[in-house]
Amino acid sequence: MPISATGKAPAPFWRTAGQHGFTLLELMIVVAIVGMASAMVAFALRDSAQNQLDREAQRLVALLESARAESRASGVALQWRATAEGFEFTNGLTARPQRWEQAGMQAQSDTPLQLGPEPVIGPQSLRLWSREAPDRSRWISTDGLRAFEVRNAPP
Repeated sequence: MPISATGKAPAPFWRTAGQHGFTLLELMIVVAIVGMASAMVAFALRDSAQNQLDREAQRLVALLESARAESRASGVALQWRATAEGFEFTNGLTARPQRWEQAGMQAQSDTPLQLGPEPVIGPQSLRLWSREAPDRSRWISTDGLRAFEVRNAPP
């Protein structure tokens, strides 16, 4: 790098000797980087109550499908119903109580869900929500032919 007569290196071509601070382009790049980073953080963070509700809904779908397969294999009708502490599967004589993995979950169904042993069980649904956020619900439903599925709105 050439040195001037005073011993100082010459200023870069984009800056004159008396210019200090940042250019508009440099500031815009920094703002864009900060904006992208904050957007990534916002998308990475989800509402924990919503996440818990989604996990419980998926777990309940898996349990209902498992009980439905068990009922078809054994030829014994199974029912699912909500209880104060959680829910239970009954086969007419014995009940297998279950608890929610997350505290504060509630479920409601107009009638107990019939899970078999017939291949076609008829349309059925239930509503699942958290006591922390009762306005957020998930509906678990089937048309009787297909598997149970989680929905964001009533069937």
